[in-house]
Amino acid sequence: QVQLVESGGGLVQAGGSLRLSCAASGSTFSINAMGWYRQAPGKQRELVAVISSGGGTNYADSVKGRFTISGDNAKNTVYLQMNSLKPEDTAVYYCNVRYYSGSYYVGYWGQGTQVTVSS
Repeated sequence: QVQLVESGGGLVQAGGSLRLSCAASGSTFSINAMGWYRQAPGKQRELVAVISSGGGTNYADSVKGRFTISGDNAKNTVYLQMNSLKPEDTAVYYCNVRYYSGSYYVGYWGQGTQVTVSS
C-alpha cells in the first residue's frame, strides 16, 4: 500500500521561509515524477512544482525564483523549499507521486499540509 507522508507546513510571516517534505513508500514501481500542488479556499488545485526522476523541474510562474523543488531518489523523498513567502501562498499543499509500472502510470496524493502566510 502506497503511503505519502508529508511534513513541514505551518504558520509564517510574509517574507519568511518553510520547507516541505514528502516521503513515499509501499510501491514496487519506479517513481517517474514527484511534485507539489496547492489548493487555496474557493480555488482549484494548482501545480506548484514538479521534479522528474531524471532531475528536470517545472514551476508555476507565481513561485519561480522563490521556491525550489528537490528530490532524494535513495529516500523516495521530495522537498519544497519556500522562500520569500507571500500571503497569497496560503493554501493546503499536497504531495503527488507518479509511478511507472513499465506499461502504465499511476499517481498518488498525500493528505495535505497547511501553509499559512500572515501579512
